[in-house]
Amino acid sequence: MDDRLSQIDTMWSVVQQAHRQEATQFAAAQQQMLDRYGGAVRRYALAALRDPEAADEVFQEFALKFVRGDYGKADPTKGRFRSFLKTSLYHLIVDYQRKRVKQQKQAGPLMADTPDVAESYQAPDDEAFLTSWRDELLSRVWQELEKVELTTGKPYHTVLRMRVENPDVRSPELAEIVSRVLNKPMKAGAVRTSLHRAREKFGDLLIDEVAHSLSNATPESVEQELIELDLWQYCKPALERREESGEE
Repeated sequence: MDDRLSQIDTMWSVVQQAHRQEATQFAAAQQQMLDRYGGAVRRYALAALRDPEAADEVFQEFALKFVRGDYGKADPTKGRFRSFLKTSLYHLIVDYQRKRVKQQKQAGPLMADTPDVAESYQAPDDEAFLTSWRDELLSRVWQELEKVELTTGKPYHTVLRMRVENPDVRSPELAEIVSRVLNKPMKAGAVRTSLHRAREKFGDLLIDEVAHSLSNATPESVEQELIELDLWQYCKPALERREESGEE
């Protein structure tokens, strides 16, 4: 698995590419970065600020700083990309709050029934960011699984999604649901087989997605990251299969 992981472009490499001068690669790397983790940025800002407009303003500031090249000197040897992103967002959120407090003071005495921004502000914590990061990773894996279905015709996304949405139904009932969604008949046995393969594919995609976020992805570092993000359970069969087969 080491060779397989070493072939995955990390987000650190994308950050570095995004601040080079070659115009085409520059724009493509920037867009890849914002597309891949813009959702995590928004989720975290919204969880911290509890205000959609404020969260959007923080996201716009992050995007501006990224496009402007402010993060070009970020050092991948100092930690994980996840930690770099969390720290960057934390400072943006704190700066936003300070700006709002300053604006309040300049506007004069607050209305008696208007809560002070500093008092109403809930500082972002590690768990809030981990949740945002985890949700974004899972969202991207679902998107990738859907692409697999569209390109191969294998109904992995549909079967797995229907199982998640209907966790208590038995295989025959699940087969009926899947058949209606796909507009073609599928027997219970075929659905069970597809579900097993869909879970394996989901685990593989999630492993690759996590590896993409690490500066030096090794089997050990990927597994540790999955554990810290509480995603290991989704990947346990895939990890065991790779270890047993020596898959790379």
